[in-house]
Amino acid sequence: MSQLRAFLAVAEHLHFREAASAIGMSQPALSGAVAALEEILDITLVERTTRRVLLTPAGERLAGRARAVLDAVGELLEEAEAARAPFTGALRLGVIPTCAPYLLPTVLRLVRENYPALDLAVTEDQTDPLLDGLLSGRLDVLLLAVPLGVTGLDELPLFDEDICLVTPAGHPLAGRSDIPREALRDLDLILLDQGHCLRDQALEICRDAGRDGQGGATSAAGLSTLVQLVAGGMGATLLPRTALDAETARSHDLATGYFAGPAPTRRIALVTRSGSARAAEFAELGAGLREALRALPVRVAPAAVPDRRRRRPVGGRAPARPGAPGSP
Repeated sequence: MSQLRAFLAVAEHLHFREAASAIGMSQPALSGAVAALEEILDITLVERTTRRVLLTPAGERLAGRARAVLDAVGELLEEAEAARAPFTGALRLGVIPTCAPYLLPTVLRLVRENYPALDLAVTEDQTDPLLDGLLSGRLDVLLLAVPLGVTGLDELPLFDEDICLVTPAGHPLAGRSDIPREALRDLDLILLDQGHCLRDQALEICRDAGRDGQGGATSAAGLSTLVQLVAGGMGATLLPRTALDAETARSHDLATGYFAGPAPTRRIALVTRSGSARAAEFAELGAGLREALRALPVRVAPAAVPDRRRRRPVGGRAPARPGAPGSP
């Protein structure tokens, strides 16, 4: 297996030093592993020159087959590990930045108290890199806004939360609980940078309100910067309810407004590979998270079978919510 991993790393990077670094192997050991694989197969896979590394036609053909073999072996080992003892060993969790600071305390506490033998590793990134990691096997489960519309993945709904308006303290909409969506047409909106799913959700909400355009010229890489720009009088923004208290408490120059019902919402789910050997574990983890998250200002989703269907875009009108804005 180490020889196949070495060959695939070279096929991906076309550079022995970079390939060795990527898989944590010394360059001489990687070169020897590739040479050993060529000897076993009695075929040349890689052309080595002083300037570059190229795959031979045979190497091009066999790279895809080698990836399939390694994936199959990985699934076999994962199946065996899951069968031996659930909730043990490594669990690699990916989380989007607009969830991580506000949900991870609950996630980590649940894992620590209920699954002490689980070795949890967390990666924070935008949606597309996380999906790449899940589909390639580098990550096991993701905490994302859905729906995704990606085949081969299961979505286990956790909760729905309102999207709220954050304005400067003296703004006419500050503190209101009945803001019509149409008010978004006339606001100077500051959004997250390209690549953040919350930006796409905010733009969808704006389109639903009849607003054109892609937001203002100013954007931010994170929610903390976003709200500080609002506090400085540069415009208004849209925040998920779970982030509201943590981010707006940092400045007295900020105010919160809630949209008239039905408010725009987003849904957060656990996302896994379809047919994963650990599906039962992930379902139990999702059930535990739904209970633990009831303490947050969200509406916990009912337990459901994995959702593989493409639903309407996030940001569309949600069913009427009971109670006050953000109430569970």
